[in-house]
Amino acid sequence: MTIKTISQSLIFYFISALGISMTIKAMIGVSSFNSLNTALADTLSLKIGTITSIINIGFLCICWLMDTKKDKKQYLLMLVSLISFGEVINFMLYYLFSDITLISYGWRLFFFVLGTIIGGIGTGQVLRLELLKFPIESFCLLISERTKASFAFYRYSIDVICVSLSLLLSYLFYLPLFVREGTIISLFLLSGAIGWSRNLALVPQKNRPQN
Repeated sequence: MTIKTISQSLIFYFISALGISMTIKAMIGVSSFNSLNTALADTLSLKIGTITSIINIGFLCICWLMDTKKDKKQYLLMLVSLISFGEVINFMLYYLFSDITLISYGWRLFFFVLGTIIGGIGTGQVLRLELLKFPIESFCLLISERTKASFAFYRYSIDVICVSLSLLLSYLFYLPLFVREGTIISLFLLSGAIGWSRNLALVPQKNRPQN
């Protein structure tokens, strides 16, 4: 864990937050996890980034309890990163993008696709650098190691739960639907962008010494 790697990881972490903010601003639906965050934010009258941080920190705490090989410094870095991640989303949505009006559906779709690609690139680079982690994925990995079900089973289960809760909140509290066509688009485009970015060395790394 070096200062350079930490800095690079944080930059790409925040690029991912920028992408998420763009998809929310487009208002054509968001990814499964963000659909729940957005619905909860509207229900509780809180900022979306704040809710995102709270839920992620909740998963981080569960990971802390489950992880038998925990690195205290890494968990502390993750905590700070997650708080900052939410604040970046808040800054983008409520300040930087506040005066931007996407009138036509075409512009909204373009903004959403661009945001999804940017978010995917940021996420892929974070995974490639192997320093910061995403709490939900870490939780699914930890629990899959302790049960017979696979990582994919738990990850898709969380997606289904998030979508279901988002739809329920929209129905109960007369909120706009956050599960829309954007949710379907992100299902395919986001994973593709992450996979492509993860195999792309945007930031050169020194070769690790061979034993």
